[in-house]
Amino acid sequence: MAGPIPHIAGSTRTLTAQQLELVGLAAALGRERFAPRAAAIDRDARFPFDNYADLRAAGLLGICVPREHGGLGADFTTYVMVAAEIGRHCGATALTWNMHVCSTMWAGFIADALDMTAAQRAEHARIRALHFDRIVNQGKVYAQPFSEGGSAAAGKAPFGTLARRVDGGYVVNGRKIFASLAGAADYYGVLCTLDVPGATQRDSMYLAVPADAAGVSVFGDWDPMGMRGTVSRNLDFKDVYVPNEARLMPEGLYFQAASRFPHMFATLSPTYMGLAQAAYDFTVQYLRGEVPGMPPVKRRMYPTKQVAVADMRVKLEQTRALFLQNARDVQVDPDRDTRMRLYAAHYTIMENANDIARLAIRTCGGQSMLKSLPLERLYRDSRCGSLMLPWTAELCIDRLGRECLYEPGERDEVIE
Repeated sequence: MAGPIPHIAGSTRTLTAQQLELVGLAAALGRERFAPRAAAIDRDARFPFDNYADLRAAGLLGICVPREHGGLGADFTTYVMVAAEIGRHCGATALTWNMHVCSTMWAGFIADALDMTAAQRAEHARIRALHFDRIVNQGKVYAQPFSEGGSAAAGKAPFGTLARRVDGGYVVNGRKIFASLAGAADYYGVLCTLDVPGATQRDSMYLAVPADAAGVSVFGDWDPMGMRGTVSRNLDFKDVYVPNEARLMPEGLYFQAASRFPHMFATLSPTYMGLAQAAYDFTVQYLRGEVPGMPPVKRRMYPTKQVAVADMRVKLEQTRALFLQNARDVQVDPDRDTRMRLYAAHYTIMENANDIARLAIRTCGGQSMLKSLPLERLYRDSRCGSLMLPWTAELCIDRLGRECLYEPGERDEVIE
């Protein structure tokens, strides 16, 4: 191919040394390991264990674990760039890796930015060191089961999964659906509600439940349209005991984090930025007659193809611009304009990823739909993004529309 493939993170001149190194590492793993395995993972709907072995060996399970705990100490901006590059090569690997890394971000730099008493902060430092040690030195994988089938995962109600205080810890009861890494993770970072009278969302808990704990079970079939390698089966927790050290955040702190650090709910979108780039990459490769294993037939000379790929590139760059702006906007307590731009960015990435894949199929034609080529998988995987909680496409539009028109605390007068 003439010239380098466009950089997932835009101009390399704006990147730090760590960002260049880690995105380059992800690109090498993606090209050499993840992409060659992606078709089989999708076909069999099986978890990408081999890819996780590579992530573990490269130190990427600890990408956002602080350096003082042996991790790479990457910030949010660096992480999303690396996640997008991995998504470019295997969407299921990027999406499940996100669930793992989120556990380290919630317990790490997000917790550090929140209000805690000195005693809470000291206790959290002690406990998270145990979790970070498992990840960095033992290679353990954490999941983040969120959805329950109701409105809790959308932030509209307390989680139905309950954690009851007992001597030395908690007893967890509940059920999670669409639980990515089900049966593959070593620990499930369960979002639940402290079982107290009149519990509200402020009583949310974040507990790391060992996969092999008594009372934990995985059930249900897994044969979805896309993102098949996430193996997002259902989890059941029946009288599962966990010690106090299972807390990934102090009691009550998750609600504060969810309110003050909204960018964490958009960490799914880098995967879809990567899928959008991959669909564009394949189209250019196909039109230039450079797809491995196919006859070197060029189709780039037709004006209709040139216009189509130009349209794709415009949409890709619009998407990337919002993606990178959102990545660099991240902060605790973002202002109203930043929050609205976050909704717009998340919506745009999720919707445009599938639209770019749609354009790629129309531009490349019937052969592009062969299972031996990646485009039909990219299309199916990219369609899943707009459906994923906690911020589906509809929820983003709902939140954005309301915040555009209402100041905080504003209500309409009731007309008799």
